[in-house]
Amino acid sequence: MVIVSTRDFRTNQTKYLNLAKAGEHVVLKSRAGSFRIFPEDEDGDTIKTPRELMMELKGALQEVKEAIAGKRVLQSADSLFDEL
Repeated sequence: MVIVSTRDFRTNQTKYLNLAKAGEHVVLKSRAGSFRIFPEDEDGDTIKTPRELMMELKGALQEVKEAIAGKRVLQSADSLFDEL
């Protein structure tokens, strides 16, 4: 995680924006508060960080383990596509 002051951010905007684009957590500290800077994809949605993706994958793996153990019933592929 990189914590940067507003003054330093203004001076080195490209540097910090490129860090955020590369997946680094960039936090801008100012008198108004702290703000996390992160990129958006082409659709305007926020890009998930590697940590967020890892958490989603862990959750999916847990669901599969529960299904194998008979504790959970997974949706069919057709119902998943219908949901999308």
